[in-house]
Amino acid sequence: MDRPPSETYNMASSEADPSDPPGNPQPGDLIEIFRPAYQHWALYLGDGYIINLTPVDEGQAAAMSSVKSVFSRKAVVRMQLLKEVVGGDSYRVNNKYDDNHTPLPVFDIIQRAQHLIGQEVSYDLLGSNCEHFVTLLRYGEGVSEQATRAIGAISLVTAAASAFSVLGLINTRSRNRPF
Repeated sequence: MDRPPSETYNMASSEADPSDPPGNPQPGDLIEIFRPAYQHWALYLGDGYIINLTPVDEGQAAAMSSVKSVFSRKAVVRMQLLKEVVGGDSYRVNNKYDDNHTPLPVFDIIQRAQHLIGQEVSYDLLGSNCEHFVTLLRYGEGVSEQATRAIGAISLVTAAASAFSVLGLINTRSRNRPF
């Protein structure tokens, strides 16, 4: 089901039944949750439940709501109510990769997801994050635009730091010349 990308929902302001969240997500849909400093991703299972990655050392209630989660090296696959994971943040259904990747059959997506519940998996912000996890379930391939942007930003900062370092070295050498 195609939805406009600007259509976001806030669970805190909704009086809706948790088993029928706003935005009418369908089983297998990707859910993008807008945290203050990043986006968390989950996969909708149905009846108000999602599957997502949470840090190993945090309780279910705190789940992916803290920035600490992006620095974890291990995560646990959890099935939780979308309403509990979203909390006071907003979310949207965002199957943004459907144009370039063919979703697996919904039955297969849900079966693969349910098989992973409770398992501990490795987590890496740039190579194996929550967006990689849910796109792997939906498409059979882990994709993360968020990680690609972060890698680009890191590369840019590294290149700029190298350039300033070289310029500083050149400038220092020219100032130290005796003539």
